[in-house]
Amino acid sequence: MIVVMKAGASEKQINTVVKRVELDGFATRLVQGTERTIVCVLGDGRPKEGRIYEVLDGVEKTTRVLRPFKLTSREMQPMDSTVPLNGVQVGEPEIAIIAGPCSVESREQLLETAHAVKEAGAIALRGGAFKPRSSPYSFQGMGEEGLKILAEAREQTGLPIVTEVMAPELVPLVGEYADVLQIGARNMQNYDLLKAVGKSECSVLLKRGLMSTIEELLMSAEYILSGGNKNVMLCERGIRTFEKYTRNTTDINAIPVLKDLTHIPVILDPSHGVGKWAYVAAVARAGIAAGADGLIVEVHPHPEEALSDGAQSLKPEKFAELVQQVRAIAASIGRN
Repeated sequence: MIVVMKAGASEKQINTVVKRVELDGFATRLVQGTERTIVCVLGDGRPKEGRIYEVLDGVEKTTRVLRPFKLTSREMQPMDSTVPLNGVQVGEPEIAIIAGPCSVESREQLLETAHAVKEAGAIALRGGAFKPRSSPYSFQGMGEEGLKILAEAREQTGLPIVTEVMAPELVPLVGEYADVLQIGARNMQNYDLLKAVGKSECSVLLKRGLMSTIEELLMSAEYILSGGNKNVMLCERGIRTFEKYTRNTTDINAIPVLKDLTHIPVILDPSHGVGKWAYVAAVARAGIAAGADGLIVEVHPHPEEALSDGAQSLKPEKFAELVQQVRAIAASIGRN
């Protein structure tokens, strides 16, 4: 349920509603709009009748939220949320482009890539220091040494860092270095990890699981928001289907659906969506046209030598071309 306060409701009136709701055994979250404040009523118990709150001073109306995801729902928060990232509010008209290698492999490799993607127009640098791999014999990342290299790249370029965290106990360590904590597809339903990043002060990029529904993605986001972390971005990165000509199947449908269901910004990962560099730009263009708030793209100066995901990584010059194409499409739909 949400309790919509009247325009100009006083702080005292809002606090009275909050205290009454909490007295009834429910948790609350406040959504501050430009004109009105909304009191979100959260809990597993049977909700009270709305009229018991409608009689309180300053209350305009109450509305039930019927979807299982509450805090992520556009019913709960009609206005779009934004996440600050390097001077850009992700979720506003400006398209956010995050780029970098799948894995941090060496200082030279990362710094070369960081400078190239910044010059091309990226606003943040991605790079994995801890890598979940299907095979235990594959490259698993450089760990904390990789985080230190990422921090050096940020110092040189000014680009904030987006990097994956794989376990709850790693959140404090990765959070020391990262600006955005990425939850990978294989960890989308690692609920202990979701709770841990929900308590973090870092922004979060939550990727959709390989075989997860849109509702399951939103329920995972609910864990993070319920922990108090409001700076969450969702990422569509392709789902597993019977198709063999691409690594995954990019669910372009998910972008407008998510934009309709939730106020949280939506990012597209075209690199994992197709798994082949030759198709990345086309899928990226489609994602922006469909309404995505940004892209996260894998870029490597020498993809033929990459220790992971070289086949889907763009060379810097191809990435620069993609940025120019995205700018044209963004302008055609009224975005920057």
